[in-house]
Amino acid sequence: MKIVIAPDSFKESLSAERTAQAIKKGFEEIFPEAQYVCLPIADGGEGTVEAMIAATRGKLVTLTVSGPMSQPVEAFYGVTGDGRTAVIEMAAASGLMLVEPELRNPMSATSFGTGELIKHALNAGIRHIILGIGGSATVDGGIGMAQALGVHFYDADGNELAAGGGALNSLSRIDQQQIDPRVKECHFEIACDVDNPLTGPRGAATVFGPQKGATPEMVIQLDNGLANLAEILGAQTGRDINAIVGGGAAGGMGVAAEIFLGGKLKPGIDIIMNAVNLEQVLEGADLVITGEGRIDSQTVGGKAPIGVARVAHRLGVPVIGMAGVLGEGVEVVHQHGIDAVFSILPRLAPLATVLLQGEINLQHCARNIAQAMKLGQAIPA
Repeated sequence: MKIVIAPDSFKESLSAERTAQAIKKGFEEIFPEAQYVCLPIADGGEGTVEAMIAATRGKLVTLTVSGPMSQPVEAFYGVTGDGRTAVIEMAAASGLMLVEPELRNPMSATSFGTGELIKHALNAGIRHIILGIGGSATVDGGIGMAQALGVHFYDADGNELAAGGGALNSLSRIDQQQIDPRVKECHFEIACDVDNPLTGPRGAATVFGPQKGATPEMVIQLDNGLANLAEILGAQTGRDINAIVGGGAAGGMGVAAEIFLGGKLKPGIDIIMNAVNLEQVLEGADLVITGEGRIDSQTVGGKAPIGVARVAHRLGVPVIGMAGVLGEGVEVVHQHGIDAVFSILPRLAPLATVLLQGEINLQHCARNIAQAMKLGQAIPA
């Protein structure tokens, strides 16, 4: 019996790799002779680097870069086992969690550090980069990232633009002539799971600005600045910048990734499944086990478990989902390839306790699922 274990992380409790190993340990108690394939998975957000390193036997690269508020931060990216692909989480260099709540200010927050991670990967000879653009502290339209790679942004007096989204209102001219030439040699895949445009009622400033510290007055200034950026880029490229689906992701990084990097925005789970050769791994499998911290109606909107389940369903492989919490509307996942779902919680407990006990609860739940399967095999039809 071949069992593929392909979960996402259980946020704040277990990485995808530790989740997979805990499930395997529980199943092995009942089916010790089964063939197990552990394939940690992610959807392009937090934990993607760790999952990709584990799945491909890659390595972690750490370096000091400019943080969101231009302060030095220790950041990282992953390199896959074959040494050909870098996996970068924007949040590692430009993330909201790198800034204390009272210091968050998207008017001055910059994505420069993300560009430094990209440049470091290019220096290492990487020519395929997967860039996850969630969790940023910025609404700078991605110009900080572009500046780190050699793009110049000028105001009407010919001065270089200052850092942060607040400076976009002063933007007058963009010079891409000095962008690192290796950018054009590199294939960029941009993991993006939102469809917000750059500006307007659903734009980067209006929707995401407040959670990054923007006041109502700042939101107006930021949106106007992004509109100015869109107008200048539109004149330069002949494109309708606000029509880029997902362009408003990560404070406008979606637009910057497409225009300056030549990247294509795709659902993160699709990029990751392709990178770890999920379909090939599932061939010949008898069972797939997936999961993450919470499974509910929103899981079908592109979360890792549903991505795994859709591939498995296409191949005719049954799927079990495991989660810390089964939320409202969870039954909808049955229409998308997850045949059965289980909560790993054995009893009510405070959240802190639940997070600490995630590993043992996963193992025990996996054992019980396996035992139920074994009992079912012995019951006459």
